[in-house]
Amino acid sequence: MVRHCSPQVCEWRLSCNSSCGKGILIEIAIRQSFNRKYPLHAIVPPMRHGFLLIAKPRGPTSHDIVGMVRRRLSESKIGHLGTLDPEAEGLLVLAVGAKALKVVELYNHLTKEYVATLRLGFTSLTYDREGPITESKPIPGWVIPDDVVLRRAIEEHFLGKIKQVPPAHSAIKIGGERAYDKVRQGKNVDMPSREVEITSCKIESYEYPSLILRVACGSGTYIRSLAHDLGGVLRCGAYLDSLTRTKVGEWKLEDGIAPEEASWTDIVPLKEILLPRHRIDLDDVNAEHIRNGRPIALEVQEDTIGWNQGLPIAILIPCKDGTRMSRARKVL
Repeated sequence: MVRHCSPQVCEWRLSCNSSCGKGILIEIAIRQSFNRKYPLHAIVPPMRHGFLLIAKPRGPTSHDIVGMVRRRLSESKIGHLGTLDPEAEGLLVLAVGAKALKVVELYNHLTKEYVATLRLGFTSLTYDREGPITESKPIPGWVIPDDVVLRRAIEEHFLGKIKQVPPAHSAIKIGGERAYDKVRQGKNVDMPSREVEITSCKIESYEYPSLILRVACGSGTYIRSLAHDLGGVLRCGAYLDSLTRTKVGEWKLEDGIAPEEASWTDIVPLKEILLPRHRIDLDDVNAEHIRNGRPIALEVQEDTIGWNQGLPIAILIPCKDGTRMSRARKVL
C-alpha cells in the first residue's frame, strides 16, 4: 500500500535530494512528522465488502452511476442489484467488493416499489416521455374515467401474476441483440410476453390526465408497460411521465446517498446484509475444509450461509451424491 505525501513534503524531498547527501535524513524526518499528523488509516480507509444504497438522479444510466462510485472509492469491483432507466430516479443498490458481488444472485428477486406518474390521453412509442407522443382521439361515448373505474381496471387487470409485453425500446436481448438496437436499425421487433407479478398498485393521486400510482412488483416488471397497458384498458392511452424507485426489498430511498458523496463508511457490511439469511456456524476445522473446496459432514438447506468466527465465509449447498454432507457453492 502506498502512502501519498502532500505537495509540501514532495517539494522538500526533491529540494533536499538535489542539494546534498543529507537529503535522505531530512526526508526521513519530514516523513516522521507527516506520519504523526496524517496516520495511514486516516488516508486510506479499510476495504469493506457490502452494499451501498445510492439515490440515483434522473439522467445518468445505472452503469454511469457504477462508474462514478468506482472512481469515488477507487474500487473496480462494483455492480448493482437491478438497473434503472436513465430517465428514472430513486434507489439503486450497489454491491461493493468481490465478496459482495458473489452474493448478488441471492437478491435478484427482491420486491421493488415505485412511484409512477402516468399521463392519460396520450400514447408514446417508447411507453414513456422520451418517445414520439401522440394525443389519443376519444372514441364515441368515451368519458373520462373516475376513481371507481380506475380502481376496477387495476384490480381486474394488473394485480397478481399477469402476462406483460416489455417495451420494444428496452435492453432485453432478442436473438443476442438488444431490442432497442434493432428498433434503431429499423428492424421489426416481436417482443415475447412474460409473466410478472404486481403485489400492490395503489392510486396516490388522480386528476385527469395526471395519475400517480404506487406500485410494488417483482423483478422484471416494466412500469412503462404497465402505464401503456392501463391506457389501453381505459381506452384513452397512457404513457409513463416519471418514475421513482422507492424501495428494493426492505431498503428505502430515504437511506440512499448521492453518488458523488459516496464513501467507504456508507457501505452496509456484508455480515449485516447476510445476517437475516439461513445460517450455520462452522468450527475452524470445517471452515478450513470449506475454504479448500472439501465437503463437510453437516446437513444444510440450499444456499445456507456458512459462518466462522463471526464472519460469513461461504454459500453452502447439499452434496448431490446421496450423503448427508454439504459443500461450498461459493467461497466468500
